[in-house]
Amino acid sequence: MDTNSNEHKDNDTRDETQGEWYVIHTYSGYENKVKTNLEQRIANMKMDDKIFEILVPEEEEIDYKEGKKRVVKRKVFPGYVMVNMIMDDEAWYVVRNTPGVTGFVGPGSKPIPLDEDEVDMIFRRTRGEGTPKVRVRFKLGQTLRVKSGPFQGMMGTVQDIMADRGKLRMLISIFGRETPVELDFNQVEEV
Repeated sequence: MDTNSNEHKDNDTRDETQGEWYVIHTYSGYENKVKTNLEQRIANMKMDDKIFEILVPEEEEIDYKEGKKRVVKRKVFPGYVMVNMIMDDEAWYVVRNTPGVTGFVGPGSKPIPLDEDEVDMIFRRTRGEGTPKVRVRFKLGQTLRVKSGPFQGMMGTVQDIMADRGKLRMLISIFGRETPVELDFNQVEEV
């Protein structure tokens, strides 16, 4: 049988690519619950020889909230979970009938595995290669109030956003002239 030859070949290599990666759709906000439920079903139904890993892709993001810089985890694909598995009827049934799973990603009822480049891109994002992204809550042209520093209490318009540095440039009226001022994200607030 073809599945046994794949299974044998995959068991010999025994690395993170034992099977193929598939994407399942879940109710939004239930990704971690689906992961837990699926891990329990795999253990109870002794499917660990066909379903190897469940991943809720997350990445770190820098968020400036209430004047503080925080690193938070954010789901890369809300409503989706990745499963590394050997696809056969039994494995499909276990995953598909897990509470919270609405289906596999693919045309009709045929799940399509992710290609290697897609998997590599997702793992690079979730491993946090490089520095975390900065969550930008401001928009160009938006009016903000300066809440700290020498320009405290003044209003200005966002002219430029430098997300990689956590800064923005605002035009503030000083002595009747529009003057560009560079401020940290945590120095300003929405009006």
